[in-house]
Amino acid sequence: MTALLFGVMLPLQAAINARLGRFLGSPIWAASISGAVTTLTLLVFGLFIRDLPRVTGIGQLLWWAWTGGLCGVVALAGMASVVPMLGTGTTIALVVAGQVTFSLLLDHFGLFGLALTPLTPRRMVAATLLLTGAVLIN
Repeated sequence: MTALLFGVMLPLQAAINARLGRFLGSPIWAASISGAVTTLTLLVFGLFIRDLPRVTGIGQLLWWAWTGGLCGVVALAGMASVVPMLGTGTTIALVVAGQVTFSLLLDHFGLFGLALTPLTPRRMVAATLLLTGAVLIN
């Protein structure tokens, strides 16, 4: 149930960033401001709860462990740019369908150190239904 509540934030953020992007004349700047607010909020929250990061062994991380923010950049700027054209409902439906479809592949191949979770016919049907729903919602 909590995850459902968290899911409300994605279309809300997309709509807010789209409005900000129209005002600023650029979805990139809207995403930049959204990312800055995210970073500052997380820093303050982390310091408030005294949850300091562990830095021992940081040099042993693989290079791709630092690229998660790039995924956020693409998602934030992308959604801010397409929401005005597609609407929030269609955009989020396509985003969720893309998330689930790619998640199934990540799990199936155990990429990025994830546990292997086979791509079963049932999971493929579920992904197909999500994609179909995303197309129909348009």
